Amino acid sequence: ISWLIGAAAVTLVLWQFSWGDYILYPFSILATWFHEMGHGLTALLLGGDFRKLVMLPNGSGFAVHSGSLFLGRIGLALVAAGGPLGPAFAGGLFIISSRRYKNAQICLMILSGLLLFSVLIWVRSLFGIVAISLWGAGLLFTALKTPHWFQGWAIQFLGVQAIISTYHQRGYLFMNKAVIGGRMIISDTGQIAQQLFLPHWFWACLIILISVGILVQSIRIAYRD
Repeated sequence: ISWLIGAAAVTLVLWQFSWGDYILYPFSILATWFHEMGHGLTALLLGGDFRKLVMLPNGSGFAVHSGSLFLGRIGLALVAAGGPLGPAFAGGLFIISSRRYKNAQICLMILSGLLLFSVLIWVRSLFGIVAISLWGAGLLFTALKTPHWFQGWAIQFLGVQAIISTYHQRGYLFMNKAVIGGRMIISDTGQIAQQLFLPHWFWACLIILISVGILVQSIRIAYRD
């Protein structure tokens, strides 16, 4: 368990330096994919249409959905929350799956399949197609060709990176509006505040607290005797 905490701490330190972003760039891309898939899949679950996912070389991206959603304004708020919470829930699942080697391998294969499936169905930018295809192929290789201990380590590391990526996005979470892809848009927390109540910073704090809670609980479950 100490190495997981150490990995999280080192990642947080690296993010404080500009060169650290380059080292963690591949994981930032994967976290963006989780984020945008969180938006899109939540929209699908609520009866909407997940139209496309665009990923940009600077590590940002956006998901486009259309159609009416179940629950109206609450549904729109849930779709907005699905983005920043997507990496946290996925990361928690990864860490828990590492309890058993077989589960870790299955989780890697499912993630690889979902990455490659998303390229076929939703990803609509050249950068995204290349980056996510490489991630999908790399994880499939890890699931099929590496030792069990490495698979468990890999899925745990990915889980930690996914969850703490929420902290890396804290600047965006505490913005009411942001520029993405050259367009000024309402941020996820701004959208939640607009559809429900309370200011956007309240929802930013809540999302970060939920992410921390998921990290702590998933590690406790993974290392439970």
